[in-house]
Parts: sequence; structure tokens; C-alpha cells
Amino acid sequence: MSQTLITEIGEFALIDRMGEVLGPAEDDSVLTGFTDDAAVYRIGDGRVHVATTDALIEAVHFDRTFIPMEHLGVKAMAVNVSDVVAMNAQPRYATIALGLPNNVSVEQVDALYRGLRQAAQAYGVTIVGGDTTAARFLTLSVTVIGEADEDAIVYRSGAQPGDVLCVTGDLGAAYAGLKLLLEQRQLLQQEGEDYDPEDLSAFQYVVQRQLAPTAQLGIIRDWAERGVQPHALIDISDGLASEVHHVCRQSETGALVYATALPIALETRDAADRFREDVDLYALFGGEDYELLFTLPEDQLDRLDDTTFVAVGEVTPASAGVRVQTPEGDMVDLESGGYQHFGGDGME
Repeated sequence: MSQTLITEIGEFALIDRMGEVLGPAEDDSVLTGFTDDAAVYRIGDGRVHVATTDALIEAVHFDRTFIPMEHLGVKAMAVNVSDVVAMNAQPRYATIALGLPNNVSVEQVDALYRGLRQAAQAYGVTIVGGDTTAARFLTLSVTVIGEADEDAIVYRSGAQPGDVLCVTGDLGAAYAGLKLLLEQRQLLQQEGEDYDPEDLSAFQYVVQRQLAPTAQLGIIRDWAERGVQPHALIDISDGLASEVHHVCRQSETGALVYATALPIALETRDAADRFREDVDLYALFGGEDYELLFTLPEDQLDRLDDTTFVAVGEVTPASAGVRVQTPEGDMVDLESGGYQHFGGDGME
């Protein structure tokens, strides 16, 4: 019997196959699972739990040469909280599974947990347990449980033609930071003991976005205070293009993204110039920004704080496909490429 390599189909097709093997949930309290940022299930009295698990693996997602252990703890918590936020829910509890190689010291574990504690406190999360085991590489897996009213949950599947596509914050910064860190790692490998670390203070913002991202919990709390609930919502972990495709697939719509509207920080542009690359590609296909992509009718946008989001496109009928309008005005198909964990372009 022939075997198919995971790299031949990619991460997202693999997830689809997992769902097919498992089949639909037989428990009618389960509202969603594989098709969203987190699983949602009823707990009674109109309330739901939102559950997510994400893992960070050494040499795939991070390199200990460049990421302080406290930053790693902050990032591990943030990426999971971001999935809960992407369902419009409040994070509450977390468990930590830690795989430790022999070359990690007790003091480094202390620093890691200081970062986890710092992030947990910032997001109102209580760490309630976990597991520790030996491993060949440092592995950090976090599970976060959130809560919400059932009717407050926002899925990827709610986008409607005519909605405005919006993003919080700016895009491409985390990828710019990754490029800079990978460049420094390459220099370290080439120069060995002669390596002189470059002063990256001019790129502090983008490096920080890569090493210690922030989940946008404050955004959804602001929405709740303003009485705003998006039609569709997803966090930008694998790149804007990939997330737009996820929303369109689940909502059975198309989309048009305006390249000229992409919010990009000056440091991100400077990093792209340094590598002589198109910064729009950073914004469209770079991962790990952990901003939010959401859709709303245009007449509801004035209810939002206009300093917290940018309109970057519109939702269209499915027949129009997923397209991007270039700065020159051309309409081209927007590929769904972004960071994928199998055959992707992370730290490996």
C-alpha cells in the first residue's frame, strides 16, 4: 500500500482528513470543532466553553539561541488566548504540557514559567495544571479554556456578501522579525566564535512582534462595550491570505482584498527593504501577527473605535472567487499560501 507524505497535502488538508476520519461529533452539546479557531461546546444556562490547544516546538517554531525563555512563555500563552479571542470569548483557564531535553536548566524553566505567569495574569487566565516529561527537543503545549454566552460566539462561517473585511493592528511585522532573527542565526552559524551580534534596536518593534506577540483580548472587550458583534471572525496566525480563504470557505463567499489598504508598520517596510522583498507579501502571507480579521456591514463600522482597525476589502459572492486588487488596479487571484507547519518556512 502506497503512503502519502504529509508534505504532499499540507497542514490544512491534513486537518480536513483528521475530521473525516473522526466523523461528526455525536454529542449534540458540541457546536463546532475542526472548522474554527477553537472548539465550542455547551455547558448549560446559555453558556459555552471554548477550548483550544497549540504547541510550540523547538527548531520548528522557535530557536533558543534568540528567544529568551520568558518571551517563549509569553508567546505560548498568547497564541492560545488568541484562538479563544477569535471566537469572541473570554479566556479563563490553562494547562501546560512541557517536554524537556537534558540541556534545559531549572533556572530556564523558572524563566519560562515567569513568562507564562505574566501572560496569564495579563489575560485573566488561571493556570490549573499540566504535565512534564522528558523530550529530545523543548516542547511547550498549552490548552486554554474560555467562556462566553452561546449567542456571543462568532464563527468563521458568518461572513455575508457586502460585508467589509477588516483587520486590527498592522500586518507582516512578525514575519519581518522572523526574517531578521533567521539572518542573525545564519551569521552565527557562518562566523562561529567571530560572530558579533548586530544591534537590532532599529527593528525592536518587529522583533518583539515575533518573540512575544499580543492576543487582541482588549479589542473584543471593546466590541462588547460598544454592542458590536462581527459576522465572521478569525485570528491572523498563518497570514492574511490564508485566513481570508478560511473565512470564505466556511461562509461560502468570495472576497476582494485591496493591496493598497494593507496596514503595514514602518519597521516592517524597512525590514522588507533590507531584504529587497515586496512588503505586501509580508502582509498577505507572513504569519504569527495574531491580529484579528473580521467582517461587518459597512453601516456598523462607525460604532467601532476607528483607531483599532482598518478596512482592507469586501466580502463578495462565492462566484467572484478570492481576489486581490494590486496597487496598479489589476484584479488577480489571491492564493491561500501562508505559514504551514509541514513544509513551511518557520525556524526549521
